[in-house]
Amino acid sequence: MNEILLLIAAMVAGVLGSLLGLGGGIIIIPFLTLVYGIDIRYAIAASLISIVATSSGAAASYLRDSLTNLRLGVLLEIGTVTGAVVGFLLATYIKAQFLFLLFGTFLLFSAVMMLRNREEHISTVNHPWADKLKLDSSFPNGKGGEIAYKVEHVPLGLFLMFIAGILSALLGIGSGILKVLAMDGAMKLPIKVSSATSNFMIGVTASASAGAYFLRGDVRPEIAAPVSVGIIIGSFFGAKLMVKLPSGLIRKIFVVVLAIVSVQMILKGLS
Repeated sequence: MNEILLLIAAMVAGVLGSLLGLGGGIIIIPFLTLVYGIDIRYAIAASLISIVATSSGAAASYLRDSLTNLRLGVLLEIGTVTGAVVGFLLATYIKAQFLFLLFGTFLLFSAVMMLRNREEHISTVNHPWADKLKLDSSFPNGKGGEIAYKVEHVPLGLFLMFIAGILSALLGIGSGILKVLAMDGAMKLPIKVSSATSNFMIGVTASASAGAYFLRGDVRPEIAAPVSVGIIIGSFFGAKLMVKLPSGLIRKIFVVVLAIVSVQMILKGLS
């Protein structure tokens, strides 16, 4: 196994993962399984370990730039951590072939959802829970001003985060895709806030799953170490790019990445 190539691939995964709020696992797992032929369970375990480190680095940068909705992130973690525990219990009984198909199908669904031609929608109405918990906030517009936003459909968001937690434990992707889709689509948050808050959350979700995989012996240091280092370096540059790139471009990158990887994973599962 070429560690230099693996390190470079992990850096690319870190940039994309941090930029899109995915955590890097969505890129590095297909690379490990399709290029190196590594068992998908070992790839998932290595991805979860790297996600914890990536989230810590990127989250600090986004908090400093006032993009992360900290209150909302802490609330939604109740759903994701619960789902992560359930997902790990289910993973013991699921075959690797089904994991490939599940991974690919979910990514394809995500790409289709993101292709919807909708303009950036910033909600002006709070859900009652958002009022009580003071979840609404604002983020910098890049021109020295602030853009205020509200938070809709909080119960639906919590349910989707539970599903995201299950997928995190099953697929090792930090469930950032569903988190971003839930906050962007269901809760009507701006895409930059959704991605930044997702980066904050995925580390906590991945920690719950990674610990269980470690106890089961699926964490291989020769795989996890270069993957973690590369993704940490890449996430640093991704966090810097996030503030400068327009929301429309971020959405387009998201769709292209998901479409390519989803086809590869479905083909792998079918073969």
